[in-house]
Amino acid sequence: MQLNPEILVGDNSLSAEMIDNAYEIRTDNIISKTQPAVSENSSILDSLLNDYKNQLAGKTALHAGYPYNLSFSYEKLSPFFEFAINNLGDPFVASNYKIDSRYFEQEALAFFAELYQMQEWWGYITTCGTEGNLYGLLLGRETYPDGILYASNDSHYSIAKAARFFKIPHVVVNSQPNGEMDYVDFLSRLDSSRPAIINLNVGTTLKGAVDDLEQILEMLERKRIKNFYIHCDGALGGMLLPYLAPGKINFNGPIHSLAISGHKFIGCPFPCGIVLTHKKLVDKLATNIEYIGSKDTTLGGSRNGHAPLFLWYAIQQRKHLFQLEAETCASKATDLRERLERVGISCLLNSYSSTVVFPKPSNTVVEKWQLSTQGDLAHVVVMQNHSDELLERFVADYLESHYDNTPDSF
Repeated sequence: MQLNPEILVGDNSLSAEMIDNAYEIRTDNIISKTQPAVSENSSILDSLLNDYKNQLAGKTALHAGYPYNLSFSYEKLSPFFEFAINNLGDPFVASNYKIDSRYFEQEALAFFAELYQMQEWWGYITTCGTEGNLYGLLLGRETYPDGILYASNDSHYSIAKAARFFKIPHVVVNSQPNGEMDYVDFLSRLDSSRPAIINLNVGTTLKGAVDDLEQILEMLERKRIKNFYIHCDGALGGMLLPYLAPGKINFNGPIHSLAISGHKFIGCPFPCGIVLTHKKLVDKLATNIEYIGSKDTTLGGSRNGHAPLFLWYAIQQRKHLFQLEAETCASKATDLRERLERVGISCLLNSYSSTVVFPKPSNTVVEKWQLSTQGDLAHVVVMQNHSDELLERFVADYLESHYDNTPDSF
């Protein structure tokens, strides 16, 4: 195995020869003829890892473009990395492998179910928001095998991926300038002869727009479509909307599944997420697997058992603060938009969002602040780790860059 030292440690990298010597191994006895002595090898590894840690710290300090809460502390959970925790199979059916965290998974899921006022629910901890979207839309296809998937062109790329993976006919609906679904276009594209599988965005990827459930239902009613399935992609917005607009979207309405990322608003050192749905929809998919002693109901077999523990811990530590955190992120996003607009820069900030969209700055600023870009637009997603001082530094860098302040996208 060989690593690229330039990627790992930048300007202070060890020589390629030293790293190759440290990592070159033989599979028969683990010790290479060219491998340095154990003490020297250990020193090289320590130096490499220390440089890598410093690089990560520097990149973390100047991150603004993606919806990740980088302010978290899980030191009390470090002892659990000594265990191979695996929740293989169904989260509610114990398997023959007992080194699991099912209790914590169930408790974490119960929090989200209560937040979205759901009864008779089922769900599991996923690897990321994409897996939640894939699972939700798979259930849509299994519920309505002849259904058509409708999603706006501002939807996350995983929606089109689900259509390809599961061979669901996919109709792309136009978006409004703010990123929200164009409901008139949605109406015109609906096929009244077939069931509708709909992706509803609870915060679009680039612009943070929330699709209107009532408008979608009205269009379905006008087309007299009774058989439909609504999946909600709430990667980040799924943890903002319940606190910024309580009751706007929940399972009291006719939605069928919901995906939320765990590493975004809540924050986690590795990607994870949740998917929730009605228990009755999953029951007909379940298969008993004798080998593991559990049911096959999830996309993956083996599942990260540390993720439920981390999410549960964060929820227990901070659930009473989530309201304030959501309001603070939205407030700081408003401040950022106003700062940019005061100097004549056109911006977009949707309701119930902390995503501020603006003309794409120079590549130097994009790279320094790790901005997400699309065409002539870029954005900052204001998260809990963004201080006022940090946002001021970003504005200063932005104003020094070259940009076109007359985008035609909003």
